[in-house]
Amino acid sequence: MAEKLCGPARPPPNRPGDALPWAEPCLEVHGQGGVKFQNWAKTYGSSPELYFQPTSVEEIREILDMARQRGKRVKVVGGGHSPSDIACTDDFMIHMGKMNRVLKVDKEKQQATVEGGVFLSDLNVELSKHGLALANLGAVSEVAAAGVIGTGTHNTGIKHGILPTQVIALTLLTASGEILECSESINTDIFQAARLHLGCLGIVLTVTFQCVSQFYLHEVAFPSTLTEVLDRLEEHLKRSQYFRFLWFPHSENVSVIYQDPTDKPPSSSASWFWDYAVGYYLLEFLLWISTFVPSLVCWINRFFFWLLFSSRVENIAISYNIFNYECRFKQHVQDWAIPIEKTKEALLELKAALENNPKMVAHYPVEVRFVRGDEIWLSPCFQRDSCYMNIIMYRDGQPPRTLFLLQAHSCTRKDFEKMYPAFPKFCSVREKLDPTGMFLNAYLEKVFY
Repeated sequence: MAEKLCGPARPPPNRPGDALPWAEPCLEVHGQGGVKFQNWAKTYGSSPELYFQPTSVEEIREILDMARQRGKRVKVVGGGHSPSDIACTDDFMIHMGKMNRVLKVDKEKQQATVEGGVFLSDLNVELSKHGLALANLGAVSEVAAAGVIGTGTHNTGIKHGILPTQVIALTLLTASGEILECSESINTDIFQAARLHLGCLGIVLTVTFQCVSQFYLHEVAFPSTLTEVLDRLEEHLKRSQYFRFLWFPHSENVSVIYQDPTDKPPSSSASWFWDYAVGYYLLEFLLWISTFVPSLVCWINRFFFWLLFSSRVENIAISYNIFNYECRFKQHVQDWAIPIEKTKEALLELKAALENNPKMVAHYPVEVRFVRGDEIWLSPCFQRDSCYMNIIMYRDGQPPRTLFLLQAHSCTRKDFEKMYPAFPKFCSVREKLDPTGMFLNAYLEKVFY
């Protein structure tokens, strides 16, 4: 079912010979009913009353006008990779996939301005044509530019911030239909809020990224132990520009990963047999068996470390092909940012919890990354260097979810006010830009009320 929305006519001046005033035809916006939205992992979903794919700012304005008239809320989606229900709604949903142009690339300033719906995977290719690149990327690039900054996407590298720190300007369409230009010098408070906006300030129309010259990365992965990595953490952080490690729960096993710029030619030691036949299909089969015998998870973690991660592996490729990797399994995810000085304490506490509770199991890997502090109001790295602990539970082989539930986010506004010093500032901006809560949903109500 599709519904045609028609906003109010905007009459131009009368033309010579017109007997009566006339109105130009109204802009038609088609909303589709019966659409079922699901995030990438299929862990959350909703059935919006109307689903829109606008192609222009005027169409979005018409949608907001209609939402206002009908008392509906509006949520915007991009790639749908958020592991939460932050984008879900039963009212109006806007998919920005048709507003996905790269608007301008300034090679001299090394800056790129894009529409909010452009996927980073497409932007990476376009930037490469101009000899440019983003300095850092998350694991997935099938994500929209506006979504990346909406959720504070990050990778690793203690000299690098979360991805929104690469944003130097943006334009925001508010609930009232006003377009705001935002940067460090224009609407500065709104800019600091909108660089991690949670989808609740308005609709991000354009984003300007500060880029760098195109570069290649040399990735080296080698085995180690949790004790060694934690005892020599400072040394690892200094040794590699993009350092992270994978811990295999129920063991001491760790895979250390260094990624650093290089002038060497591309090369790869990847193997289809090991990456897919073993790393995907065999693992999928064993995870399925573990749903009936959860104790197998401990063995699976040790076995796959020995099989795939116990030797040194090297790859060289253009930066975005090293930053990105394929998330082959649908998964539940919890990603926690803690002060970097708490890294050792937190991981040892998690390890002890698993050792002391035999029925508590955790899939591999727990990915540990490190990010530079920033000044973005809702950044988990606000005014502090942080360690991110990424805990996953594969949906294809889900044993009892004790560990996952133990780690799940259940924070309220009072909690956020303690964790984020600038949270009251953000709330003040949100209430001014969206006083009626047009861009809220059930998830965000728990955050702000």
